[in-house]
Amino acid sequence: MTEDMRRRDALKALGGVGAGVAAWQITGGAWPFATAQAATCVLQPEVTEGPFWVPNHLTRRDITDGRPGIPLWLHLTTVDASTCKPIKGADVEVWHADARGVYSGVNGNTRRFLRGHQRADAHGEVIFRTIYPGWYRGRTPHIHLKVHVGGSVVHTGQVFFRDATSAAVYRTSHYRSRGEADTTNGRDGIYAQAGASKALLRLTRRAGGGYIAAITLGVRR
Repeated sequence: MTEDMRRRDALKALGGVGAGVAAWQITGGAWPFATAQAATCVLQPEVTEGPFWVPNHLTRRDITDGRPGIPLWLHLTTVDASTCKPIKGADVEVWHADARGVYSGVNGNTRRFLRGHQRADAHGEVIFRTIYPGWYRGRTPHIHLKVHVGGSVVHTGQVFFRDATSAAVYRTSHYRSRGEADTTNGRDGIYAQAGASKALLRLTRRAGGGYIAAITLGVRR
């Protein structure tokens, strides 16, 4: 498949979101307006990695490992917060809970679902195929991440979803049995530490079901 064909397929999947940020990110293109990138390039606050990080070297785009849930295509773009230039080759690691609020690799669970690494392309972007995370007691829905550059961890953070979107997702089949999340963004201290709205993923509905989620991470190298 040629690069042009991949770009056309990606734009079709976006359901016509042509010139927007999400469209550029899913096709792996550069930001459409350099000034817009500069204006939104900020240092992402550091937050706790939490108790559920486990070391792994699973380099893969699809991290679902068969876990059921609403599809989520996660686009993370890593840039140098001082220059706003993309960090090619940054190793981005993510992990999160499944639809039931369960993490792999902990509490006797030896599997490694919903965890993985990817190397950023020339635009500083990685794309993970995953599912919308479930919730667990005392935390608002979130995804954990680390950015590794040159063998060192340069950022440990978490990214979040709008409460209304999570409420709608948790009424669907794979999530319904657990009910609504017991903690909103506003009641979650780590959400505030992460920059509150600055740590929210930008969500776009994906043709064929699910969501495309995107955020730019400004890190200090």
